[in-house]
Amino acid sequence: MNDNIRPYFSLICLLTASYFSLAQSVITGKVTDVDNQPVFGASVILQGTTSGTTTDLEGNYRLEADIQPESVLVFSYLGYETINVTIDGRTEINVSLEESAESLEKIVLVGYGSQLKKDITGSVATVDGDSFESRPNTQVGALIQGQAAGVQVLSSSGKPSQGFSIRIRGTNSINAGSEPLYVVDGVPTTDTRSINPSDVDTITILKDASSTAIYGAQGANGVVLITTKRGTTAKPKVSLDMYAGVSQVWNTLEVLNGEQYRDLMEELGLTTDWDSFDARTDWQDEIFQNGFSQNYQVSVSGRSGSTNYFVSAGYVAQEGAVRSAELERTNFKINLDQKIDDWLRVGTRISYTDYSDVDINDNNNVNQGGVLLGALTTPSIIGVFNEDGMFTSNPFQNWENPLASTDGLDRQFNNRRFLGNLYAEAEFLEYFTYKINYGIDHSNGVFDSFLDPFRTGFGVAIGGQSINNTNKNSYYIFENTLKFNRQLGKHKIEALVGSVNQKFRFENSSIQTRNFASAAVTTPNGGSELFAATASKSEKANASFISRLNYDYDDKYLVTANFRADGSSAFGPNTRWGYFPSFSLGWRISNEGFFAEDSFIDDLKLRVGWGVVGNDQIANYAYLGRIGTGANYPFGGSVQPGTFPASLENLDLKWEESEQTNLGVDLSLLDNKIRFTADAYIKNTRDLLLNAPLPTSTGFSSAIQNIGELQNKGLEFALNTTNISTEQFSWTTGFNISFNRNEVINLVGQELLQGGIAGGRGEASLVREGAALGSLFGYVYGGVDPRTGNAFYIDNDGNSTFTPSADDRRIIGDANPDFYYGFTNTLNYKGFGLFVFIQGSQGNDMLNATRIETEGMLDPKNQSTAVLNRWRQPGDITDIPRASFGNSDNSRVSTRFIEDASYLRFKTITLSYNLGENLLNTLHLSAMKIYATGENIFTITDYSGFDPEVNAFGGSNTIRGIDFGTYPQTRNLIFGINATF
Repeated sequence: MNDNIRPYFSLICLLTASYFSLAQSVITGKVTDVDNQPVFGASVILQGTTSGTTTDLEGNYRLEADIQPESVLVFSYLGYETINVTIDGRTEINVSLEESAESLEKIVLVGYGSQLKKDITGSVATVDGDSFESRPNTQVGALIQGQAAGVQVLSSSGKPSQGFSIRIRGTNSINAGSEPLYVVDGVPTTDTRSINPSDVDTITILKDASSTAIYGAQGANGVVLITTKRGTTAKPKVSLDMYAGVSQVWNTLEVLNGEQYRDLMEELGLTTDWDSFDARTDWQDEIFQNGFSQNYQVSVSGRSGSTNYFVSAGYVAQEGAVRSAELERTNFKINLDQKIDDWLRVGTRISYTDYSDVDINDNNNVNQGGVLLGALTTPSIIGVFNEDGMFTSNPFQNWENPLASTDGLDRQFNNRRFLGNLYAEAEFLEYFTYKINYGIDHSNGVFDSFLDPFRTGFGVAIGGQSINNTNKNSYYIFENTLKFNRQLGKHKIEALVGSVNQKFRFENSSIQTRNFASAAVTTPNGGSELFAATASKSEKANASFISRLNYDYDDKYLVTANFRADGSSAFGPNTRWGYFPSFSLGWRISNEGFFAEDSFIDDLKLRVGWGVVGNDQIANYAYLGRIGTGANYPFGGSVQPGTFPASLENLDLKWEESEQTNLGVDLSLLDNKIRFTADAYIKNTRDLLLNAPLPTSTGFSSAIQNIGELQNKGLEFALNTTNISTEQFSWTTGFNISFNRNEVINLVGQELLQGGIAGGRGEASLVREGAALGSLFGYVYGGVDPRTGNAFYIDNDGNSTFTPSADDRRIIGDANPDFYYGFTNTLNYKGFGLFVFIQGSQGNDMLNATRIETEGMLDPKNQSTAVLNRWRQPGDITDIPRASFGNSDNSRVSTRFIEDASYLRFKTITLSYNLGENLLNTLHLSAMKIYATGENIFTITDYSGFDPEVNAFGGSNTIRGIDFGTYPQTRNLIFGINATF
């Protein structure tokens, strides 16, 4: 070789060898958490490439790849903040991961997967464990209330057994269900009462169609993803949580005393031997009590070898603030994840719940056993029991006092529920992940009641009564998904395809017997008369195919597309399949070149999404021409069983469809200290599953048809700030506010009247084109005629009349709020913590139908003190009509009883103290918190009833904003301890 060339050749060889030596470098290290515990399964990826690995059981990793000095390693793990580290020539890099708060790198669960928060293009809200720890509760719904914009949590009463109704971006149907789909550790469900809040890790709420379309036919009302806890530390962690508390009804209503009641009855023309009724019973004091609650939860979690585990058990018991109301629940939970090999993992989530409650008869009049209205309308002049031991009754009618309902009827509901799944996940060919998941949800509910034949008037009349109702529900889901994930330079692609099969089975039976010889045997076999018996079975099945594509170019331009095909046995064979597409786009403006790198804006992202989702929450076999039973016929001198056509066939019955468009912006400022999200949406639901009237010539009065259209549109804003963050003191704030407008767009010219009020006063709720669901319907109250004392009303022509016609009724109120909001403040100083949560609703109307009963003055019921201002003689000027026996014209459903039910409520205030390190070492504890919590401590409202946060018709889509002796929300004071060993 030429001597002049040799030096250059040697230099080239040396540089080439050095290059390849560097290109094939090996990086090792360890990933730990803030407690210096190893993080197993953390992802370590060379940024901009497909090279990566995961940490082992000790948190160690080894990565061999084409590495440059300026290369960056990305460390990530679910629930922790992602860290980017420049290699800078090092061969060993150790990192410590911190738990995610609200960072842009936070990993958020979405349907069938997860995404970095900064990459999400749909409308998604999360509620994390920090919020749970500050609010001890027995139900998951309470944890969500006020925590997410666009999510309205409705509690129709305050009784322990009452669940929550959740409306995500308004009510989406008239006759079909409007509850969101709950997915607990991958298993869909509709019942959250038996889920233990102490086991919940995070809650993710999918709000718009682009994020829920992966759930297709079940996603029209939004999706709530609930994940439970798993072990995170190599050292086993034992946690003990317990609290005890008392509850009270925070408001009582003034009623007439004995003398005032006597005067009113004599005005009505009712007289008796008043001297024989010398009792003075405060019935509200009799039914209201200091409720008591207790809660004990223990869990063990950690990582051992290749196993990640979380095991918990819990017990909660509540005595309500209304006499005899009770709840009791025992929970067991096991979460296991097992790494079989580097490419294979298996796991299970299992929970068992034993639940029981004793319900209260509210939302009923006293003559129907209503406890709350009974307490208000039972006269104080009688005691609790007669001399013969029977419950007393109104001296003028056989309306027994309210304790006949609380204490005179033994009843209890019991439910045993098993919810769980088993999964296996395999990684292969570097970019692919296959997952199989099998889940079940089995529950068996039994309701028993016994009315003995001696203590109550009704029990004596029918010789006692025993009822046993059994409901057995079984659900199965089988899922197969295949995921592809690869990054090619600036292109990041994630694709998902899969299939889902679901099956539901329902079994119901009921038996009722009467005429008991004694109260010794309380089961139905003790009665000599079989009064009623029935049993039924039904099934429903769904088959689905799902797909999703996520695309990210240069961390600036984001695309998500979903498509799901659903087939359901609930619909006719001609339209059994529904197809639900969606797409959304995101533009991270803050990553554009024209955006200053030193800007105070950390992240600015615009989002736009569109999609179609479905709703199949209707009764089974609705499309079939079904056969009814019970039409017995006389034949041959005896009664023979018979059947009859019960419904009209509709083979074209199909899905309700909700089409939604969403526009949003995410903004993060000042090192993520200020985080702002805004969304605007419009959602149109068409082909409503409506039980619509039919011409009488068909032989049927109504049938389920695809008729009508609803619209929801609104704005949502959420602001979270870190106001102060120092070593000694921190202060964070969260605020969200939501505006939603609901409108019935098309009802094919029909109107639906619903929500009947006792006393023959007609329906109080109207479904009409151009109006919102929840419209209150009645007369316009004009006042009291000074000459006669009768109420007069304003007809449609603006004239006064004492006898308005039914056509003079109009919409007189709207139960929908103008807006609703939640506001939280969390402060920590040294070991002390203060959490304040304020929740409210503004602009919603309430029909106080309780006042119709307590101000009607038409029968022997006791009345409120408002009637002391009633008209008594010509010339009296008042807005309370005269007493008139049997005359309901003076107490029609009208604007007289419509009230503003807006409220601002201090929902939760928690003061806590975390023990110092020295004391913890003495007690051999890792952590211990002592706290006191007040719930519903203070409420600002102009509403005159027991409570403004109620609805007599529960979670009805159409009948809202009616208070008819409804169990109120209670004020609770709780003391608790959280300890970790």
